[in-house]
Amino acid sequence: MERSRRRSGVAYRLGVILGSCLMAGCALKVVNVGAPAVNCTFDPSCTVTVIDSTAPIPIPASGTNFLQSRTFVGNPGAPANGLHGYEYRIDLRNAVGITYIPCLSALTVEFGPVIDSLDYNGDGATGDQVYVVTSGGVGSIGLASATKSGNAITFNFTAPVCAGGSPGKGDSTYFFGLVSAQPPGPVTASVRETTGPVYDVPARAPQLGGP
Repeated sequence: MERSRRRSGVAYRLGVILGSCLMAGCALKVVNVGAPAVNCTFDPSCTVTVIDSTAPIPIPASGTNFLQSRTFVGNPGAPANGLHGYEYRIDLRNAVGITYIPCLSALTVEFGPVIDSLDYNGDGATGDQVYVVTSGGVGSIGLASATKSGNAITFNFTAPVCAGGSPGKGDSTYFFGLVSAQPPGPVTASVRETTGPVYDVPARAPQLGGP
């Protein structure tokens, strides 16, 4: 009887946690990693074959900018065997403000369930959910937090990602990634400007209706 009560209590607390996540959002565990070491999670040779796509963000700036979506699959012998890796990056390095310098504060993607059984940073503890490639790759701005509410995940940057006053003077985030059991498909992500406007941008993310 006592064991049954304890199990009921655990189930109740889990239900409260899941309910609060749906209503208010839950913070995901974010770790910093280096490349190519993080690739060892996905392939025993520590190399991965990726598919990249980019889409412009309709901010009020000249020049070029993009949201980059990168996907790949975990191979046999790796911890993420059979799982799908997703990485994102915002690049405003060649975006130029004319009378105003736009800056971005967050990216939101309809992602769905996140695999949380992996150890991206190699500290021996599983449970990592989001990784940021802070060494061995491009970019200079990381993640302050990642919050999941329902199927949507909002990635908040450690500093505003801004266009520049001339070409080559803008910012780029680091690549940041996470893993799903579902294969990729097209979605519409949203990017928030620090002054409030939100822009819809094509991206790739897990097919939530997949098998």
